[in-house]
Amino acid sequence: MCTHTPRCPSADDADREAAHVVARHPEQGWSLLCNGVLLFEDTGELLPDGRIVAPHRPLAAAA
Repeated sequence: MCTHTPRCPSADDADREAAHVVARHPEQGWSLLCNGVLLFEDTGELLPDGRIVAPHRPLAAAA
């Protein structure tokens, strides 16, 4: 899917979230990346093959 130079990381790469955004819908809480990944505002992901990546926000430091 990616036509950028250099190419964006694929959906299987660990740094897949670094791909360019091709559609953004902040009112619905998601963005589509050029590698086919749906990235949700809670940091969860839906990969093109249907796999789900659970949200992985960093935890706030204990006070």
